[in-house]
This record gives sequence, C-alpha cells and structure tokens, in this order.
Amino acid sequence: MLPWRRLLRPLAVLTLTAAALVAPTGAAQAASAPSSGWNNWSCKPSAAHPRPVVLVHGTFGNSVDNWLGFAPYLVHRGYCVYSLDYGQLPGVPLFNGLGPIDKSAGQLATFVDRVLASTGTAKTDIVGHSQGGMMPNYYLKFLGGAAKVNALVGLAPDNHGTTLLGLTRLLPYFPGAEDLISTATPGLTDQIAGSPFQNKLNAGGDTVPGVKYTVIATRYDEVVTPYRSQFLDGPNVRNVLLQDLCAVDISEHVAIGLTDRIAWHEAVNALDPAHAERTTCASVFD
Repeated sequence: MLPWRRLLRPLAVLTLTAAALVAPTGAAQAASAPSSGWNNWSCKPSAAHPRPVVLVHGTFGNSVDNWLGFAPYLVHRGYCVYSLDYGQLPGVPLFNGLGPIDKSAGQLATFVDRVLASTGTAKTDIVGHSQGGMMPNYYLKFLGGAAKVNALVGLAPDNHGTTLLGLTRLLPYFPGAEDLISTATPGLTDQIAGSPFQNKLNAGGDTVPGVKYTVIATRYDEVVTPYRSQFLDGPNVRNVLLQDLCAVDISEHVAIGLTDRIAWHEAVNALDPAHAERTTCASVFD
C-alpha cells in the first residue's frame, strides 16, 4: 500500500467520526441525571401532561449531556421526563450511541417499559436528537413500540441516513475504511445513507399507524445532509424547517438539540398540540 493511502485511511475515519459528533464533551456522568427533576422515578403524570416523555440522545451523546437544557425546560412545564443511555461500547465511557442501532432500539424498548411501569401509563412520548430521533423508528416498526408510543419528535434526525456532506461517498476510494468503521463503531455505519440498516428501516414506508410524527430540521445542518432527508412521508407527519419559524435562527445540528429554545418550543407544541402556541423568534424568551 502506498504511504499516502496508509495516511488517508485513518484520516477518513477520523473525519467521519468528527462530523458525526452531536454532543458536547462535558464532564457530566451519564449514570443518572442531575437533581433537576428529570429521571425522577416517583413522578406521576398530571392531567395536563398525561404521558411521560422519554429523551433519546444522539451519537456520541449520553443521557445527561445531550439534555442539560431541554430536560429542565420540560420539567419546568410539568412533564415527567426520563432519559436513557444506549449504544455503549466496552471501554468507552460517556460517549454512547456507537453500538449497532437495532440493539440500541432494544435498549430503548426495555427503558420505555420501565418508564410505563413506573408512571402507570399506557403510552409515552419520545423526543430524540440526531440518531436518537431516528433509532426509535426501528423500535416502532420492529419491536412493538407503536403500541406504546403516542408521538415521536425528532430534532435533526437522520431518518434516511446521511452522506455527511458527501464524505461517505469517498469510502470506496479508501480500501478497508468502511470495514474499519463498521468493526469499531457499527452505530456510525448504520447511519450511512444506503446502508443495510437504513434500507431495512425505511422499506415499506417511513411511518407506522397510530403514532404522531414531528421532524424539526435546520437548513444549516452540517451532519445530516441533505437536511431534507430528515423529513418523513406518511400520515400523521409534520415536517418543520426551523428557519420557517424564525428566519434568523442559525442553529446547526448540535445547537438544535442542545440550546435552541425555538426548536424546543415547537417540540412542546408537538407533545401538546391541543395547547400549541405559535412558534416565532420571540419563543426564545419562553
């Protein structure tokens, strides 16, 4: 193998990995949420908010870092809120969502059952960021989740995979790179547009009956590209472009989940459509 190829192989892997980063590298421990009211297993849903909300982090995220802003935002509004860790790899702390996505969906199924048992409710709502907005679709389609989920809200979800700005199209030019990624981080390989996982996930349609779907995307997404690939087709689907709500919102892939109160406001509208309030640039002050 020529020296430049030996150098470019790990470079391609590192570039793909960096582009998939969706959560900050904070020092928070993912074992349990901070004492801000979420993952409170004694919480009982109110008449105003009768279903618990399960938050599903993105690739490289965890149950704490991904939701340091949005979880308290929901708790403050009276929701019972829970977050899980999934897709852990042996010897890799804090950075989750790297394991095979079908196995991660199984972890979500177990967690939802625990939440429903704890709250005494028949259904939950799910809000996910990035992979966390797409992975629950596998749970809904193949693991019986449709009977237990009322609504799925995706913040920048890679519902049809991603080309990572076309970088994945370079993989065939670097022999062994795709195998290396698949072996080390199958959760990344599963997210590549056209992967066997994506083909299985989206065969037969994007949605299942009985679940309400909302996708909130930003045109400045640099990870899930093209951004319109995030949108779903089917009944009970609402696709929202963040800039249609507030033209000056420049949030990209990370910020839409971590800090964007305009996106959060619209997510709450999806959780409680009967009391939805118009989302505008002023929603950042809500």
